[in-house]
Amino acid sequence: MSDAGSPRSSSTPFLEIDRAEWAALAPTTPHQLSEDEVGRLRGLGETLDLAEVAEVYVPLSRLLNLYVVGARATGAAANAFLRQEVSPTPFIIGIGGSVAVGKSTTARLLRDLLARWPDTPNVELVTTDGFLWPNAELERRGLMDRKGFPESYDRRTLLRFVSDVKSGVADVRAPVYSHLVYDVVPNETVTVRRPDVLIVEGLNVLQPPSNGRLAVSDLFDFTIYVDARTSDIETWYVERFLGLQRGAFADPTSYFHRYSSLTEPEAEERAREIWREINGPNLEHNILPTRARASLVLRKGPNHSVSTVLLRKI
Repeated sequence: MSDAGSPRSSSTPFLEIDRAEWAALAPTTPHQLSEDEVGRLRGLGETLDLAEVAEVYVPLSRLLNLYVVGARATGAAANAFLRQEVSPTPFIIGIGGSVAVGKSTTARLLRDLLARWPDTPNVELVTTDGFLWPNAELERRGLMDRKGFPESYDRRTLLRFVSDVKSGVADVRAPVYSHLVYDVVPNETVTVRRPDVLIVEGLNVLQPPSNGRLAVSDLFDFTIYVDARTSDIETWYVERFLGLQRGAFADPTSYFHRYSSLTEPEAEERAREIWREINGPNLEHNILPTRARASLVLRKGPNHSVSTVLLRKI
């Protein structure tokens, strides 16, 4: 275990832990996930297996469990000092990273693993996709080609949602997004009911405040950034696009059905064009700059598996 970066960067706020050292931190913790469960949680094109779960995500779930317990103890001590009787508020985890980097799989895994700890049986997961402006509104604002950029989200509604959950509101509703139709589903919501832990996953969840205003990232108790080389992420994005082009895009109700008849070279060129025009610039200008704000960084290698963990020093 060492400080992140070269010896010259010893002032870094992160500890750099390689995979073998990280895996040894929780060797006796049963992950209790079957092959079928891992397959259900695995994203398209990813190589997640039971070894990755046991060596990376089980120790991470244990660390997060310790943070939750510690936050509750701190809250109880503060309330005793203030002579107030206040119920613990949900512990909120933000997970950010690029399109196709695997943050959704990380979020689903942590939801299932954290729920297996006796301290955190009730874990909810909400993605920020539901807080995108509907396509009609994006078209009206001229933002359809910037979908996923910070300005394409209804940030006020997202902030209100997370604030209500953090405040202990009994029932808080979040909008639902359909990747099939590539739009927010009208009049459909999910309800979050005072969970022990809420995981909020999305491209730009770690964005800093601007103009002195509160940002959703200000309400997170712990943040995770899923990281990889940009060239690797582009490769994964293209591979995922080709997989979808052979599968989900064939559905006539899919927003991307028009791509289903492309030849493989044509589909690959279209995927790279989308990356160059939208996903790549969003990563470079908006997402990647938030990496340094994370509590923990999961760094992936070219094979899509985590090679190194960077943990912010306490």
